[in-house]
Amino acid sequence: MASQHPRSAQLRSSTWMKGLIFLSVLLVALSACTGSDGDAAIEVDRSEGDGVSDPGECLPIDLAVSSEKIDLLSDLAQEFNDSDAAKISDVAEGCVYVRVSKQSSGAAMTRLAEGWPDDPELPRPHVWSPASSAWGALLNDTVGDAADAPRATEADPIMLTPLVIAMPKPMAEAMGWPDTSIGWQEILDLAQSDEGWATYGHPEWGPFRLGKTNPNYSTSGLSSTVAMYYAATGKLSGLSIEDVASTRAEDFARGVEDAVVHYGDITMTFLNNWYRHDAEGSALRYVSAVAVEEVSVINYNQGNPDGTLSLGEVPEEPKVPLVAIYPEEGTIYSDNPYIVLDAPWVTDDHRLGAAAFEDFIHESDNQARVLDFGFRPGSPDVAVGEPVSAQWGVDPDQPETTLEVPEPNVLAAVLAKWAEQRKPARVMLVLDVSGSMSEAVTGRTTKLELAVDAAINALDQFRPDDEVGLRVFSTAFSDPTKAVDGEVDWQDVVPVGPMSQNRTLIENALAAQSPTYGTALYDTTADSVEAMGETYADDRINAVVLLTDGRNETGGVGRTESEMLDEIDASDEINNRTPIRVFPIAYGEDADMAALTQIADATDAAVYSASDPESVREVFDAVISNF
Repeated sequence: MASQHPRSAQLRSSTWMKGLIFLSVLLVALSACTGSDGDAAIEVDRSEGDGVSDPGECLPIDLAVSSEKIDLLSDLAQEFNDSDAAKISDVAEGCVYVRVSKQSSGAAMTRLAEGWPDDPELPRPHVWSPASSAWGALLNDTVGDAADAPRATEADPIMLTPLVIAMPKPMAEAMGWPDTSIGWQEILDLAQSDEGWATYGHPEWGPFRLGKTNPNYSTSGLSSTVAMYYAATGKLSGLSIEDVASTRAEDFARGVEDAVVHYGDITMTFLNNWYRHDAEGSALRYVSAVAVEEVSVINYNQGNPDGTLSLGEVPEEPKVPLVAIYPEEGTIYSDNPYIVLDAPWVTDDHRLGAAAFEDFIHESDNQARVLDFGFRPGSPDVAVGEPVSAQWGVDPDQPETTLEVPEPNVLAAVLAKWAEQRKPARVMLVLDVSGSMSEAVTGRTTKLELAVDAAINALDQFRPDDEVGLRVFSTAFSDPTKAVDGEVDWQDVVPVGPMSQNRTLIENALAAQSPTYGTALYDTTADSVEAMGETYADDRINAVVLLTDGRNETGGVGRTESEMLDEIDASDEINNRTPIRVFPIAYGEDADMAALTQIADATDAAVYSASDPESVREVFDAVISNF
């Protein structure tokens, strides 16, 4: 299929939206809250951006948008508010004032389905712009015929961006880029090579390592999984259930998944870790490739790996840039709709204001601003230009081939097959049972009780053949005889083993925990990484999930923070194996976020924040999506 304006390709593939609607319903059944970096993903932050700023005498128009476009829409909102376009004589106040807040797509959908509960920090939106139009269809399907329920209306895209395979430029060049076409077949061949990068003359790069997001959470994860099945069949359209079930397709997909270092809820985890490794001179030793959206490659090469610059943050270009590989078998575009909600709180005046801001966004000059942020314009009247260029590792003339998204029942088959074929996990759950976990959160419910509920709920995401265990930790240095079951720091209440055997044991052990003494964070973390390393499984994702609400309280006994970090440092790898990754959950406002961030960085993982204890359930789900 020849290359054309991406919006034309997007609108032509109507089955994409139909497929994602079905997928979205399935995601709700899986209790997967989602947000976006262009991906469906859980975000810890409830909101960012202009949020609840004072509109003055003007009528506020509140937008809830997914994270990949928060900076762009915040900037456009400020310009709109300062322009004559915001002066609308038909509105009672005579003017409108656009306010933008960041809200993950799935979380926003859930809040809308519940009628968007009153929250001064998150005002009810009049306009919703999720990562995909599918979330609007999902909202409508969820609320059904309920009276006065908010619903999504038809919407046009603000911007578009295609799925690509991001790879460090030296690695891509070693594979023949840009003169040689590269696709999923070449990725599979390299992933299955016993020689790894030595196949291309670079044994120092070790084995091929793939970063890939969970398709149950992430649009890029889903798109890349679908693309792999197309690559296996040689088709560009019409993927069938029979194709998905074929031996060729199963072997192909499983071979690629075997190269995954870990999954994740967002691609930013991989990009931020890549960028940190680049600063340390080890970018080529982290991962070899990650399935992301084109805009992420541009952002990374401009020194902004997560796509959002904090106040005072100065971007610095990486030493080793990424390049976008547009799979020769074809790829898929994503859209970003502007949905004016049909809701009881959205008046005719709000619709007038929302329409005025949408017109403002689609002005040619502002569609050019879309380009400034690395996206392709949603309007076919605006040509693709900088920074969608070779300077930033991407190609405006690509993709040459686009893929038809399968019918909903085929998408369901793809997800079901992925659940069977994904790389298996070997995970130690490490739970803080120190005295502070007895703190009441709501009524008589304690932090520990909420954490236990979250952990039990998240066990559903593991397969029977995944290996999972439970370790709890506390301190009792003042009275070692009262330590947890005689251990000073921690106890393996359920040793790591198959979930088919351990599921009930872990549930019962979690429910039996009670808070005691302090927090032995450093010793427990180091000992847990060491224990998992001693029983490392080459064919599994080896990791530790660490939940704590405090900071190290060993009173000078045991490891220091620096000693702990030195022991778990992922740069000290053994035989080129993938390191034991530690995914910390900072639980409550008193958790030592600085230390937990260093733990995640040292092991090439990601830290998750549940500063509001009541959010721990969705945060725990997000962490487990890495496996």
